[in-house]
Amino acid sequence: MALQWMILTYVVAAEAAIAVLLTLPAPRLLKNRLVSLVSLILQPALFIVPFAGFQILDLYWKNEHRLMCTSEVCTAAERDRYEKSLYKAQRNVILCASACLLYWSIYRICKYQKDIQSLEEVEKRSKEQ
Repeated sequence: MALQWMILTYVVAAEAAIAVLLTLPAPRLLKNRLVSLVSLILQPALFIVPFAGFQILDLYWKNEHRLMCTSEVCTAAERDRYEKSLYKAQRNVILCASACLLYWSIYRICKYQKDIQSLEEVEKRSKEQ
């Protein structure tokens, strides 16, 4: 199970790096090439959305079937383990949500850049006429 969270962590880190690269100011040619490259990667990278959704469902199921340790019968070690598992679950939900949000942000950034590029081409053609 830890491998899935490690994969999701690396994907979120890569998405964050790509989002930063797309939003940095760059020469027009470099920006257009980068946007076209990322656009080619976006469709195969869509797997992250259902993967993160499945992970959220798994966290929800585990939360519903988790043994509660809030009474005085629990020892201090059991209570610490219970709280630690809650914190890990909260961290993982944030990780899943950020994976989906970053994917959507990258998609929208690429779409806006392509729209700007097409509008610039239309403007260029209208000036030539």
